[in-house]
Amino acid sequence: MTIRLDGQVAIVTGAGQGLGRCHSLALAERGAKVVVNDLGDDKGQSAHADAVVAEIKAAGGDAMAHGANVANLEQVEDMVKQAKQAWGRVDILINNAGILRDKTFLKMPIEDFRLVVEVHLMGSANCTKAVWEIMREQNYGRIVFTTSSSGLYGNFGQSNYGAAKMAMVGLMNTLHLEGAKNDIRVNCLAPTAGTAMTEGLIPEPVFKLLSPEAVSPAIVFLAGPDAPSRKVLGAGGGSFAVYKGFETVGVNLLPDKLTPEAIAAAWDTINDEAGMQEFTGGFEQTGKFAKQGAEKLGLDLS
Repeated sequence: MTIRLDGQVAIVTGAGQGLGRCHSLALAERGAKVVVNDLGDDKGQSAHADAVVAEIKAAGGDAMAHGANVANLEQVEDMVKQAKQAWGRVDILINNAGILRDKTFLKMPIEDFRLVVEVHLMGSANCTKAVWEIMREQNYGRIVFTTSSSGLYGNFGQSNYGAAKMAMVGLMNTLHLEGAKNDIRVNCLAPTAGTAMTEGLIPEPVFKLLSPEAVSPAIVFLAGPDAPSRKVLGAGGGSFAVYKGFETVGVNLLPDKLTPEAIAAAWDTINDEAGMQEFTGGFEQTGKFAKQGAEKLGLDLS
């Protein structure tokens, strides 16, 4: 089945170059009207965003540029307002904007930590907050946060970036629950691509293999009407995979072994991956722990 986005309105942040540009072109190719966001100058204008809009229009699509700084809620609200005024709705939000300030945690000024979190986490929260009520009233929305393997697995010299990117997963988990009744589906994309932001960080042959164009099909899928929700989809070099977080079965140490030493003695069992399960909500862990404790103490929790 062909995925079409005709009549839908998409906002793509950080869309003047690299992944954001490719995402915008891919969404427009499938029929979406696209707000191409890229950080503007003092007058709010972005030559990069204007160039992407021109590409979309030359191909027969419809698009507008906006120079909002995603870390500025007022500017973001203006962007969403203009999209709504022009096209009457907002169906898709691709939170792609980001920056790097790489250094080891020892040498990193706390200002660089705060700035990266502000752009990635608060920028994504600002944009999502600005469209959330619109999507709720429509009973339809597709939101994609951009996470990273640096957050999912860690990467030397990227404590700020990794922390901000892992925060995307936590935000997705809760908004998936809050948006479900209004068909707002929320996912994360974990892209690997050779872009201006990663140039020099990966070897040249790998850089060429990991084209941003190879990632954007994942965006169209996650923006589509049959998209899943609460998934972390990795994409890069033509490969696609899902990241999942699991919890071991663990052990209960009640009633008489509730000590650090008992944890150390039971560590191999606590860390045993056999029987691991994926939870879909925080209270599932609470329920598991309560059940284990009740069974150990012979309590009836019903």
